[in-house]
Amino acid sequence: MNARERGFTFIEVVITMAIIALLASIAAPLTETVVRRDKEQDLKRALYQLRDAIDSYKAASEAGRIERSVSSSGYPPSLQVLVDGARDVRSVKGERIYFLRRIPRDPFADPRLEPLEQWGLRAYSSPVDDPRPGEDVFDVYSQSEASGLNGVPYREW
Repeated sequence: MNARERGFTFIEVVITMAIIALLASIAAPLTETVVRRDKEQDLKRALYQLRDAIDSYKAASEAGRIERSVSSSGYPPSLQVLVDGARDVRSVKGERIYFLRRIPRDPFADPRLEPLEQWGLRAYSSPVDDPRPGEDVFDVYSQSEASGLNGVPYREW
């Protein structure tokens, strides 16, 4: 057996490494896109949960199950109320109506913040193009300055 038949040549190893590097350079951006798409799905899911809970609170308020003042819009005064629940005025035992188990996190927000601090709040009285908090929570939005893969800023989702 001579020396040429024992192993790989230097050229073969270099070509193999070049092919592996090329494949890795193609896979890295793809992996980044997949991770971002997963975060966007999490954001959509969180926004849906929060908005559904806000709408359920409003429906319970309009059905007379939650105590509210005449001047109130019927929307929850805070996101925390959705977790803590509201007293069911129709219940003799003083039971509560719960709308969320917990406040979902914004996947694009600073993970050191509490979930309640991650969301932007829009009051019923604030304009669509300039959402501001107020006496109630009519809508929520991501406070991220980034845009989605579709080009729409997360704040507008």
